[in-house]
Amino acid sequence: MTENDHYFTADPASPNERRRVRVRLAGRAVEVEVAPGIFSPGGLDKGTAVLLDEAPAPPATGTFLDLGCGWGPIALTLALSSPDATVHALDVNERALDLTRRNAAALGLGRVTATTADGIPDDVRFDLIWSNPPIRVGKAVLHDLLRTWLSRLAPGGVAYLVVQKNLGSDSLQRWIEVELGMPCGRFASSKGFRVLEVRAP
Repeated sequence: MTENDHYFTADPASPNERRRVRVRLAGRAVEVEVAPGIFSPGGLDKGTAVLLDEAPAPPATGTFLDLGCGWGPIALTLALSSPDATVHALDVNERALDLTRRNAAALGLGRVTATTADGIPDDVRFDLIWSNPPIRVGKAVLHDLLRTWLSRLAPGGVAYLVVQKNLGSDSLQRWIEVELGMPCGRFASSKGFRVLEVRAP
């Protein structure tokens, strides 16, 4: 990444050098492509690993959202676990979206759609949201992001968010409860991270 590049930059300027790594998703070893200029370019980051380990198994069917997909570990896990579900993988980073598409295609996961926010119709509601949200974008942007997408949980829908304890998981939990009026509790704690469970009101 260049000095001014961030994983939440729409079009990173760093060289697009894809490489293949082996990771474990949904209980199986798979090979995926990663690249510079995206979140966690070397493979599976600690926070996402905690979310994938701790969140309950997704339902067999439904409409799911991976909010801030990176190269796709959450979306791929959801699709591998629930092949009949529709999975939307959302990111602002075009390189991340391209990698998610390539990885889903390589694994034969035809029900994964990787897109920017504009590509998700306004009337789509989500039965499940999994996210390692981009805390480092700053509170204002993060709150706007969560306000937008958590409000699109379907009746009975649930979201699982993984947040590092020392990056404000407890204050984020309170904000979701107070500002969004959504029940939010600590579902799990592991390796310095909390997994928050948010339910549609």
